[in-house]
Amino acid sequence: MNTLDQDSGDRPDGAAIALSDVHLKLASAAGEVNILRGLDLNIGLGEAVGVVGPSGSGKTSMLMVIAGLERPTSGSVHVAGTEITDLYEDALAAFRRDHVGIVFQNFHLVPTMTALENVALPLEFADVADAFDRAAEQLSAVGLGHRTTHYPGQLSGGEQQRVALARAFVAEPTILLADEPTGNLDGATGGAVMDLLFDLHRRRGTTLVLITHEPYLADRCRRIISLGDGLITGDERRDPVPGAKSAMAGGGGA
Repeated sequence: MNTLDQDSGDRPDGAAIALSDVHLKLASAAGEVNILRGLDLNIGLGEAVGVVGPSGSGKTSMLMVIAGLERPTSGSVHVAGTEITDLYEDALAAFRRDHVGIVFQNFHLVPTMTALENVALPLEFADVADAFDRAAEQLSAVGLGHRTTHYPGQLSGGEQQRVALARAFVAEPTILLADEPTGNLDGATGGAVMDLLFDLHRRRGTTLVLITHEPYLADRCRRIISLGDGLITGDERRDPVPGAKSAMAGGGGA
């Protein structure tokens, strides 16, 4: 479990995530496109950071660079104390498995695996002996202890996203990256999922980076980063706005 330190983002040596002059250029039919234009950013251990900005501003690209799913054209990326910029693919995969949880808008569950098997998957890759016991415990923590044998197609959208959250948290990552995690959910279900995400963040002390188009979700973070045209255009610290509590027990649509 990580030590919660909301002020450590001011100190590069205490950063969970540190980007230094990060550029990302990608090829397109019209020629090379500058996606990220020199990002400098430190995010402290245990911080909850909302990332906002218009479509095409570079939010998801920044998240992909932090996760090691996209290599920057230049600059350095330190995550959980490790310089990941030049790691080989196998080393990057192992690093993500051990330190980074990722939740996407589209769930990305394996359709031929049960909820329990989906959550246990990263632990099995790490040869954890009690992978299924830990997966069952995590599913219970997100209110789905009664759905362990169900396949994704047998679950509601909210339940699938809760399985995805359980999978992201089961290895107790240092960092959780969430890209529009409620984008495919209705308002009530999305609110319940976000209550769960922030509750897990608080209880585990996990550093949270949340991309969202919804101002009310960004307002639940202590810090809000604004992006525009591949640049950081704002960095504001504030008192977070509490979210409405939602019941997570039972087998409803959430």
